[in-house]
Amino acid sequence: MLRELPQFRSMKNVVKPQYYYTPWELECEIARYVEFYNNHRFYESLGNVTPADKYHGRAEQIISRQERIKRETLILKRKENLSQLAGVL
Repeated sequence: MLRELPQFRSMKNVVKPQYYYTPWELECEIARYVEFYNNHRFYESLGNVTPADKYHGRAEQIISRQERIKRETLILKRKENLSQLAGVL
């Protein structure tokens, strides 16, 4: 059985039929891979959301939250950098 699903691999590189003794084991591993692929793997082409997020209409909300967090982080880092610069001068 597979340990951890590697990132950015196709199913043919991850699920190898010769490693399974019964069709049921292979079916379970394929289902596990499809679940990971649709629900846990982020896609840059979809705006760094999962296919399930896009399908269920959650993508816009997630992307706007990501953008808000990025803006807030940049503002915080700018303030920290300016305060460190002021302490040096």
